[in-house]
Amino acid sequence: MDLLNDRIRKIFPRYLFACFGSALIISVYSLVDMIMVGQYEGPLGSSALAVVMPIFNIVNSLGLLFGIGGAVLMSVARGKGEEKQGNACFTVALIGCAVLTAVIWILMLTLTEPLLRLFGGRGETLELAKKYAFFIALAVPSFMMGQFLSAVVRNDDNPTLATAAVLAGGAFNVFGDWFFVFFCDMGIAGAGMSTAIGQTIALLILIAHFFTARRKVAFARPARFFRRTGEIVSAGLASFATDFSVGVLCMLFNNRVMQLFGEDALAVYGVLINVAFLVQALAYGVGQAAQPILSVNYGAGNAQRVQNTLLAGVSVAAALGAVSLLVTELAPVPIVRLFMTTTPEVEAIAPEIVRLYSIAFLFLPYNIFSLYYFQSVMRSTLSWILSFVRGIALSALLLFLLPAVAGADALWLAMPLTEILIFGAVTVLIMRFSRGAGKTVKAEMPN
Repeated sequence: MDLLNDRIRKIFPRYLFACFGSALIISVYSLVDMIMVGQYEGPLGSSALAVVMPIFNIVNSLGLLFGIGGAVLMSVARGKGEEKQGNACFTVALIGCAVLTAVIWILMLTLTEPLLRLFGGRGETLELAKKYAFFIALAVPSFMMGQFLSAVVRNDDNPTLATAAVLAGGAFNVFGDWFFVFFCDMGIAGAGMSTAIGQTIALLILIAHFFTARRKVAFARPARFFRRTGEIVSAGLASFATDFSVGVLCMLFNNRVMQLFGEDALAVYGVLINVAFLVQALAYGVGQAAQPILSVNYGAGNAQRVQNTLLAGVSVAAALGAVSLLVTELAPVPIVRLFMTTTPEVEAIAPEIVRLYSIAFLFLPYNIFSLYYFQSVMRSTLSWILSFVRGIALSALLLFLLPAVAGADALWLAMPLTEILIFGAVTVLIMRFSRGAGKTVKAEMPN
């Protein structure tokens, strides 16, 4: 595929379907785990996975920090015809990600229980969460390096292999969940083991890219290492902030839900956060499909192609938001039943919680895509500021303010209001900046 000359209508769908496939299978890790564990353990199992969820977000976000950051700079350099600069960015990003992975791995192995308590784990919920998180902590390198290599391989013009990696890992996870949870009677621990093995399989397939003839990226001498690292971190900060903030917000939500409503509501929220993870993963797919095309054409100064790619991404994100809202509003109880063996108490509270919270799904894909857009055209500072405001500052403020002002049930409106306000802000910013995105190609690359 020629990202600089082929029609956008031809290359964007190819990247989109590949990234959608990756997003769907990545979501399978948490979705299948939630379904299997919820059916085996009941609402307590769903509550336990809600407690573990921030670990996934935090670990994945750190992999994206160097993966997306390095991939964006690599693609922009290639658009300018600076192949060596792109390879240098890849090399520095790989070293940075490897070092960070080692640090996070040690912390996760030694601080699992304190982290789970911080994320809202109490009593039986905590004990179940510990069984699952043990295997996730062991597989931290697979999760972080998998996120990193997925971004690099996709930007190295091999989105098919990136999709194949997550397909293989996800397929194992589906089978492994059934086998370990039910056949081996391991319960929630079996789900954790299956997820860890599935992610390791995906990582091994991604590594195979570097032994194929399609590989273009290569190692290069990492001159000016710290300067390049700073630029990579800056370019990847928005993707990191988006995923990291979800983990922080999930932690805050877990504690507030337990404080205001108890374990039954936390079980419903555990289902919701998994559905939200699916919608968000698909939104990532839209952004990741557009990112290589945006970055390369921005680097080459092709303003009209940047605009066309922006329009294509916005259209898909809007359709995704509408479908997500429709499904959750029409079938709140069946969705909860899919994920767990319910109780009358859970079914009584589920419809209101699901329908209020799910309003956010209408705006979420567009907001996520907009962050990838700003990131891809080297508006990294704006992108990560929006990510921080959306994911932590504004949402956390509403999380505590709304129940105090309008009663406990207003808690479920915190995310819809956050997404609506961010939607307004990014729409204004896109209209302001998009016209010059492809023209202002003076972004400096380190020598």
